[in-house]
Amino acid sequence: MRKVIFQYLTGLLLLTGLSTNGIAQQKTYCNPINIDYGYCPIPNFSEWGKHRATADPVIVLYKGDYYLFSTNQWGYWWSSDMLNWNFVSRKFLKPYHKVYDELCAPAVWAMGDTLLVFGSTYTRDFPIWMSTNPKGNVWSEAIDSLQIGGWDPAFFLDDDGKLYMYNGSSNRYPLYGVEMNRKTFQPVGTRKEMYFLEDWRYGWQRFGEYMDNTFLDPFIEGAWMTKHKGKYYLQYGAPGTEMSGYADGVVVGDSPLGPFTPQSDPLSFKPGGFARGAGHGASFQDKWNNYWHVSTMIISVKNTFERRNGIWPAGFDDDGVMYCNTAFGDYPHYLPNGEADHLKSQFTGWMLLNYKKPVQVSSTLGAYGANNAVDESIRTYWSAATADKGEWISTDLGAISTVNAIQINYADQDAEFMGKQTGIFHQYKLWYSTDGNKWRILVDKSASQKDVPHDYIELEKPVEARFLKLENIHMPTGKFAISGLRVFGKGKGELPKKVKDFIVLRTEKDKRSALIKWSPVDNAYAYNIYYGTNPGKLYNCIMVHDANEYYFKGMDKEKTYYFTIQPINENGIGENFKTVKAE
Repeated sequence: MRKVIFQYLTGLLLLTGLSTNGIAQQKTYCNPINIDYGYCPIPNFSEWGKHRATADPVIVLYKGDYYLFSTNQWGYWWSSDMLNWNFVSRKFLKPYHKVYDELCAPAVWAMGDTLLVFGSTYTRDFPIWMSTNPKGNVWSEAIDSLQIGGWDPAFFLDDDGKLYMYNGSSNRYPLYGVEMNRKTFQPVGTRKEMYFLEDWRYGWQRFGEYMDNTFLDPFIEGAWMTKHKGKYYLQYGAPGTEMSGYADGVVVGDSPLGPFTPQSDPLSFKPGGFARGAGHGASFQDKWNNYWHVSTMIISVKNTFERRNGIWPAGFDDDGVMYCNTAFGDYPHYLPNGEADHLKSQFTGWMLLNYKKPVQVSSTLGAYGANNAVDESIRTYWSAATADKGEWISTDLGAISTVNAIQINYADQDAEFMGKQTGIFHQYKLWYSTDGNKWRILVDKSASQKDVPHDYIELEKPVEARFLKLENIHMPTGKFAISGLRVFGKGKGELPKKVKDFIVLRTEKDKRSALIKWSPVDNAYAYNIYYGTNPGKLYNCIMVHDANEYYFKGMDKEKTYYFTIQPINENGIGENFKTVKAE
């Protein structure tokens, strides 16, 4: 009888896509967040290949659950834990709307017991939708059209009951704000200018991958308002969605319509690492009132607008400075489970174990080589020649290590879908070995019915392994292609030694820029550079791989800056260099 019960329970585990090794309720997550992103629904956005795409996310806590809305998804998600997201299929646009296929850069806000949604539009025919049961997909129109329209809109309900709308997306015009009648949703007065970029002063606002204003002037977009201790924090995205330096800035005022004073540095900024960018997003509070920031991460290979979503811990320090912690921002972080100090990292300390380590594969399609799966760039990927069951990729950690988690990032090689798809799924098996000869099953998702483009698996119990192998069972579309097979845990070697000779050479010609140099550390695969305008507030971080210099062009030319650097390897994080002052 016991044998029968065991076989029954084992069958249940396999049906749910879990192995008998066990994946308990996860306590961690990893960016990009693992949701069933829709495929681009716009034909002329797929000229280099069909691909998944979204951006401009908003998360709102409503009736104890988190609701996530994002561009062009033909619906939205809800979650009780910020990890497991449930998709609700719905089209919000009227049939005759021709500007966009579905919600673009939506505004979402709670007012009383009602959740409201409004999408970007210039044609003034988009309704404001409302629901008291969004989990059940029950919606009605609050008004049939918002006559003033607005692109990249955001609504803010103040403590005094007044409602405000912000909008704007341009490299010629500023963000605008206006008070709205909360019953009729008509403007009270006329829109006022809120803020326009000052790239002549703030280097990070300059357009281009190298912050040099090539091709175009920088864009300001993606307004969002947060109130904290009587201060108003108007957030905005800049300078361009396809850039690694895509970020959210913040200006601070005593009134919801300004005037505002900029914080010198970006609020959310992630120009390095596996998945880059942290722009056009929204700040929200979890069930314990901790602040978080959700924003757009970039791929921009198959199209400029090939993008994903990421979530980072955020908050306000004792001086009212708003911050967002993106250090190790695409490594495993702890999910919220109570009150927390987000000035203290939520990073698990699980290191990347297989950066540029040896890889073997079952086959290769053209130039999409195996090493692309371990080069810490979501923009490059390995592709098998087919999507057949049995295609595989194996990664060698170089030595037996403790493995805590794995992230599997699929690429969209030869995808055939357009628009949001439901009922599609990935199936695979993940094996591990200490010697490369004897393999044991680690995760069995051969019966899974979930669409997991960025599957992240936290093991119930760590395993000791040197080799891991991912075997394909089923792809929803396209070839079996992986942009990142990322293994996290702890190696058994020495921590990286402290960096020596760290210098910051700020240019006299342009104080927005500096050349940062340091002596390389033999056993480090990456470095984190932290900086800020106060030696005790080095809130922004740049991760650099395979280099011992970085040309940084993102400073406020009128402020003194402070920098430090830490080395990183499979075994942990080395000691910080002493803080360096750059005037």
